[in-house]
Amino acid sequence: MRDTLTEDQIARVVTAAVAAPSIHNTQPWHFAVSGNSLLLLASPGRALPVADPDARALYLSCGAALYNARVALRFLGRNPCVRILPHPEYPFDVLAILTAENGTAPSRDETAEFDAIWRRHTDRRPYSGKPVPAATLAKLERAARRESATVRMLGPDECIAALQRASTATREMAADTRHQHELRHWVTTGRRDGIPLNALPEPPRHLPSPVRDADLLGAAYAAPAQVVSYEEHPQLVQLSTPADEPADWLRAGQALQRCLLAATAEGLSASFLYQAIERNDMREASDRSVSASEHCQMIIRLGYGSHPARTPRRPLSDVMSTRFAPGRNAPDYSRGRRGDADR
Repeated sequence: MRDTLTEDQIARVVTAAVAAPSIHNTQPWHFAVSGNSLLLLASPGRALPVADPDARALYLSCGAALYNARVALRFLGRNPCVRILPHPEYPFDVLAILTAENGTAPSRDETAEFDAIWRRHTDRRPYSGKPVPAATLAKLERAARRESATVRMLGPDECIAALQRASTATREMAADTRHQHELRHWVTTGRRDGIPLNALPEPPRHLPSPVRDADLLGAAYAAPAQVVSYEEHPQLVQLSTPADEPADWLRAGQALQRCLLAATAEGLSASFLYQAIERNDMREASDRSVSASEHCQMIIRLGYGSHPARTPRRPLSDVMSTRFAPGRNAPDYSRGRRGDADR
């Protein structure tokens, strides 16, 4: 017989879930309680129709939140049973169903992973030049494999190419008026979502830089900060999946968060170079793959940084409902590729 989650336990799980990173801190998720299950839904009003027309970033963000919820259930001594899309018995805006089964007490490693949820923050500031140990990279590789994804450190030439692609994409998007108009809504302060001004990167002294600069800084209504030098040799890892459909994006989000928590437990900071992938989706391009079986979903910058304060989060009353009632007019995010692919 399955023990029912208490209201306090549900709140604890959802609070952990929404501590996950999301594209521009849009927090595009909603959790609905259905019996002893949590339903993860897309939040259409928080999508980015210009920058994320296929909802790839939305899926990645929701996948990260789903992984945090899994970690929280294990911390409570429950075994998370996950079904990701499709769900023929539910509307298309339900991305995953997470059911809490009875389980054993969490291990020491599982407790440490739960603790890392609260210490993980995106750090866009300069890192030291200290190399990431090989043993730590091996932990990230194992973490990704457990979520049906791969992580690998980019070599020097690959890093240069990735930085150049990201820099070109950033500047093209900074010149895109539709993109900048959309982005300005999320670069803000005094709210419970979006990127606060104090979390933006400082202008880089040298280009290409390992942070997203031109379009983010261009969207900020604030005086430019003093330029700074970032690490001379950024340490970049690539997160990839064998296929490139919505279910893969949701799995990639879980793999991403699992890797980020493992990195946090090792004292690492992280930020993201996602803009080249974003630009390709905006153009309906298809040059993300470095091989026939490797689809890049994220470039992660790793290093030893300053561990800044977390960005704000919406209250539970905004992200959780105690009775499942999906929106009738929610768009079909389950199909991807602007609706032309079977999920």
